[in-house]
Amino acid sequence: MSKSIIVLAGATGNLGGRIAKALLDRGAEVRAVVRRTTAPDKLAPLQALGVTVAAADWRNAGELAAACAGASCVVSALNGLREAIVDAQTLLLDAAVRAGVPRFIPSDYSLDFTKLPPGTNRNLDLRREFHGPLEKAAIAATSVLNGAFAELLTAQMPMVLFKWKRVLYWGNADQKLDFTTIDNTAAFTAAAALDPAAPRFLRIAGDQLSARDMVGVASDALGAPFRLFRAGGLGMLGAIIKIARTVAPAEGQVFPPWQGMQYMHNMFDGRGMLAPLDNERYPGIRWTKAGEVLATRRAG
Repeated sequence: MSKSIIVLAGATGNLGGRIAKALLDRGAEVRAVVRRTTAPDKLAPLQALGVTVAAADWRNAGELAAACAGASCVVSALNGLREAIVDAQTLLLDAAVRAGVPRFIPSDYSLDFTKLPPGTNRNLDLRREFHGPLEKAAIAATSVLNGAFAELLTAQMPMVLFKWKRVLYWGNADQKLDFTTIDNTAAFTAAAALDPAAPRFLRIAGDQLSARDMVGVASDALGAPFRLFRAGGLGMLGAIIKIARTVAPAEGQVFPPWQGMQYMHNMFDGRGMLAPLDNERYPGIRWTKAGEVLATRRAG
């Protein structure tokens, strides 16, 4: 029996590389479609795993379609702004349709932005915009939504304040938040790519915790008592975001500080919470809890 061929875009990235490994672990043949200008040192780790590299000129529809030929699914793990999420993904989508690929997984990997009004998050608005051509294309699509990457709790996401032994929150301390590790997201995405019956949306969370829950989790994981710290209401956070974006717009950056604050606002807002969860769809995935992630900070 021949292996399923999965075409993967964004394989040189953190999430993409893990999706590639997870696909290989499930017995798939992985073909990474990359730009001709991709540096060899970025491709070497993929090739060492057994990934086939297909270099293509993304402006050449024929070349890109040839890179997708024979695949049962095209998976995107592209990261960036409009050039990546809208422009490049649309080219990839068109190539997949032209090559007759039956399924496409876009680079969504976020909270449920379909429940949020446009204008509440720039990066999520780009994903929503790409869904326009995606819904019209002659191809079945599956979006994997995972909340926030749990690893962000140890550094970039200012929620667990290690130095001050506080858990910062905005608005309601009992609002549940979704966290999923990158490895769990990659493993689930790989399983979805190999599942011809996967639905339009799949929602996963390794943990669903409120700020109040996080106090106990952080205290246990880090061996020190943490307490709640309310920074203010969501209205105040929204005002701070506007000021930060005006003072330091950094519009060309994927994750400037105000963008991170936008995502926190979306999470504490609650409308983008993931429900119902599809964690049990693919048995064998061990879901990593937030406490395990925070414990790595203590070990480090």
